[in-house]
Amino acid sequence: MKVSSMLMSFENLGLSDPLLRAVRAAGYQEATHIQVQAIPTLLHGRDLVGCAQTGTGKTAAFALPTLQRLSTGGEPREARNSRPTGARRAIRSLILAPTRELAAQIAASFTAYGRFTGLRCTVVFGGVSQKPQVHALQAGVDILVATPGRLWDLMNQGYVDLSRVAVLILDEADQMLDMGFLPDLRRIVAAVPRRRQTLMFSATMPEEIRQLADRWLHQPEYVHVGPVATPVQQVMQSVYMVESRNKPQLLEHLLRSIPASRTLVFARTKHGADKIVRLLVRSGIRAVAIHGNKSQNVRTRTLEQFKSQEPPVLVATDIAARGLDVKDISHVINYELPEVPEIYVHRIGRTARAGATGTAVSFCSRDEHCRLQLIERLTRQTIGVKTDHPQYTDPRAASSPSSAVELARPVPSDRPTLPRRRTQHAAYQPAASARRHRHLTGRRTARRSNRV
Repeated sequence: MKVSSMLMSFENLGLSDPLLRAVRAAGYQEATHIQVQAIPTLLHGRDLVGCAQTGTGKTAAFALPTLQRLSTGGEPREARNSRPTGARRAIRSLILAPTRELAAQIAASFTAYGRFTGLRCTVVFGGVSQKPQVHALQAGVDILVATPGRLWDLMNQGYVDLSRVAVLILDEADQMLDMGFLPDLRRIVAAVPRRRQTLMFSATMPEEIRQLADRWLHQPEYVHVGPVATPVQQVMQSVYMVESRNKPQLLEHLLRSIPASRTLVFARTKHGADKIVRLLVRSGIRAVAIHGNKSQNVRTRTLEQFKSQEPPVLVATDIAARGLDVKDISHVINYELPEVPEIYVHRIGRTARAGATGTAVSFCSRDEHCRLQLIERLTRQTIGVKTDHPQYTDPRAASSPSSAVELARPVPSDRPTLPRRRTQHAAYQPAASARRHRHLTGRRTARRSNRV
């Protein structure tokens, strides 16, 4: 079914009165492009593959039609007829998400949109005690939102029955594959009835996602909002060419100078995120970290601080930040460029949400030039280079004025053609390390001669 992608009122999408009341209570007036294209298709019972940027209203696009189907008896007829009289609620819709935060946000959306339907929703994820989750499941739920790992654990313990699921939704499917959830996904999908409505949403469409769609969905409708993996146009992007050792000073300089209401800094590793927080706190800048090694209680408390009236700087890894839906993030800083260019798009999508504008600033060291080129190739645009560097200093250079001048000099921004990898590494190898390398090589050669 083809529907115009122009914005329109929710009243024109065929939604029931209880859902329209909930939408109005949430303060929404017009449907977004993904909602206009997806909701009528889903109300007709079609399977769907959706590709859209974060912050485009994707959750409501699948939550509203799912709630309408369940509230009007949209489960398979054989499932309804086989339900014993007086039996507890059965899980009729299952939504899978890659991270705890995203799962919690999806559940909150289902609860808000379904407030006048009488449907019951709960969420299960790892990192916390399973007892409250088991109690909620035993009380009976209509809609279950889950991360694959915890759901499979509960299924193995006999707490979850998916035999009556009528609507299966896989959100952020590409990220679930990246996180290694494919084996769990296969087992979970195998436990869901074959006769079902299946929805798959993904920010990118690699070949593996298309193969899964062909296997798990029946003649799906494909909905794309904007080119695949193209950043939102409201984000102002720029890059600093900077040596890795000078990144902490540059970050501190930016955080003290930019008028940011909420700033999200991306680190590549968990250890790196904690290190950045320590450096910022030592400099007098409030900062907190969120990553997979943090307990769920700590992660929840950290997000609440970030959503407060005086938010600290949030330093996050890609997995922890996936699906974060925090309003008014004004700046995203890529402290390290991601190895996969599509991840850059996900990162900067944390700002400029719901029609707002935002700023994305990236730090690019010498060994990250290739990553920057891949990002520009993917986004089909050249990212402007910023040159307003601070005066970099280093305690080791205090006795050597010439060294201090060298440290203050940023990486050249003319982006020369990159040398071959082996030549590049040799060119940037410190002299002391090179001498040590030659010394160790000589020792290994001598040992081999002695063995012979």
